Amino acid sequence: MNKVLFDIQNLNFSFGKKEILKSLSLKIYEGDYLSIIGPNGSGKTTLIKCLTGILTVPNKKIFFKNIPIENITQKKLASQISYVPQVNEQSFPFTAKEFLMLARYPHLSRFTSVTQKDKTAVEKAFEITGTKEFANRQLNTLSGGEKQMIFIAAALAQGGEIILLDEPATFLDPKHEEKIYKILKSIHQNENKTIVTITHNINSAILFSNKIALLKNGEICYYGNSNKITEDNILEKAYGKKFTFIKHPFSQKTIIVPEEV
Repeated sequence: MNKVLFDIQNLNFSFGKKEILKSLSLKIYEGDYLSIIGPNGSGKTTLIKCLTGILTVPNKKIFFKNIPIENITQKKLASQISYVPQVNEQSFPFTAKEFLMLARYPHLSRFTSVTQKDKTAVEKAFEITGTKEFANRQLNTLSGGEKQMIFIAAALAQGGEIILLDEPATFLDPKHEEKIYKILKSIHQNENKTIVTITHNINSAILFSNKIALLKNGEICYYGNSNKITEDNILEKAYGKKFTFIKHPFSQKTIIVPEEV
């Protein structure tokens, strides 16, 4: 069995009096492609931000490689974990190449300059994601889909072994959505990266990931093989609605048929 990267033990998290995560326990293993799904407000983004250290968690509730996450410096954590936020309209006054080079910060100190290793990591990230054509473009001139691919390239250039993504394909057109998922699948299979991604697209979770964690009201109500999420009324109970399923014509996986209105 692959080693445990994240071990979450009975995690509770609140914003003021609002309880977001409730006694949540989960193990994420090296080599996983884990999709986190669930209704709006179920705690998905909060969980991801706890794993990255963006949100401070209670003592000894999250372990990364057997070390309590609060005992790991943010720079050390960033050298092993890359985070890709949701697409937004925030302005970045950098070219794509400059942005990827900034992602190398966990490996630099104030007294060191960019090395050939850093340049190679950036070039490889462009190559893997097929985004070299954007290298000298200002980020602010890219479309949402193009910008998201650059964010994923930056996560690769950062050099961590695990990439956490918060709804990487939200608001993207079908072409860019497909590109994003294909890039992530390639990174998982060919670059041996562990992928953890939040998504509202249940079919993409089934087709691309090997494991799914389903959250509802801050609790995990399913964790396991992605192919079994359509069984035993698991989705119906979580989302409070009926689903119609069909076999995918190529993969033969069971997926959801869109409802006719």
